[in-house]
Amino acid sequence: MQLTAKLVQLLPLQTGTGKNGEWKKQDIIVETDGQYPKKVCISIWGDKIAGNQLIIGNNLNISFDVESREYNGRWYTDVKAWKIDPAGAAGSQPPAKEDDFHNTSFTSSDEDLPF
Repeated sequence: MQLTAKLVQLLPLQTGTGKNGEWKKQDIIVETDGQYPKKVCISIWGDKIAGNQLIIGNNLNISFDVESREYNGRWYTDVKAWKIDPAGAAGSQPPAKEDDFHNTSFTSSDEDLPF
């Protein structure tokens, strides 16, 4: 899945040691755009944490997986990012909206087209 949203909060970096060695996790809060913006907490694990992109106010393209697990009869859901890019980076822009094509200006001297 993919989401484009604005970074609104960085939660404290969590670190620890498990059976597979040391780990680190960064939770971020992003806010979607639109008439009814939603806030989503997304977890970033290990080497996927790129501090130079995690600046409050940055728009991010986030590729993520949603995973639920059961523990003692209760269900817990995680949103785990596997790729984060700045929004508007080359090759990661969302497709242009139809309205974007109406704002095209021509600078050619051949402006008397037959249509």
